[in-house]
Amino acid sequence: MATLLHIDSSLFPGEASASRAVTDAFRKAWLEQHPSGTVIHRDLAVNPVPHITAAAHTAGFADPATHTPEQAAEFGARTKLIEELEQADAVLIGAPMYNYTIPSTLKAWLDNVILMGRTAGETPSAKGTPVTVVASRGGSYAPGTPREPYEYVQNYLTAVLADGLGLDLDFIVPELTMAPHNPAMSELVPLFEASRDRALQEAATKAKALAERLAA
Repeated sequence: MATLLHIDSSLFPGEASASRAVTDAFRKAWLEQHPSGTVIHRDLAVNPVPHITAAAHTAGFADPATHTPEQAAEFGARTKLIEELEQADAVLIGAPMYNYTIPSTLKAWLDNVILMGRTAGETPSAKGTPVTVVASRGGSYAPGTPREPYEYVQNYLTAVLADGLGLDLDFIVPELTMAPHNPAMSELVPLFEASRDRALQEAATKAKALAERLAA
């Protein structure tokens, strides 16, 4: 029975969030294909994980027998997040672009699960786990566009998730999500709609294929 770790980080609930709409489509297709599977859902906007502290950080490099009570408590919470990642058969992350990069809540989760010598380093403990990132954005930062140099979501997450943690990374990118709400972008609405529809279809197709692969 496969486990999907589903992480959302959008500030906005439900269909008001472009990334949540796509992660929801992925999750539904996953469960339709694999109804006996398990989904662990972490909504970082509703229940944010704590930003990593000095105690939680230093505890990762110390013998547990030497941990202070503060280190033990904070590293215990950090370990739970790490174990969720390690035990997942697949990971789904909603990563909307805020001010050119990921939400701070998602960065806090990453800071907790990245542990040199365990999840990162020469033999990452979750190496090879497939991870699908829904990287939504209000405009377009695609290659060749004027804002390409400001794309710090896919570039950063590739460095962290693929290069650092050794995960098998795939992106779904709904873009131009501000077009229906910004009069200055009204002529881009058809492109937004095409991008949205393509992202929803990609989510369903990729979730189904992944569930089939893990069930085989």
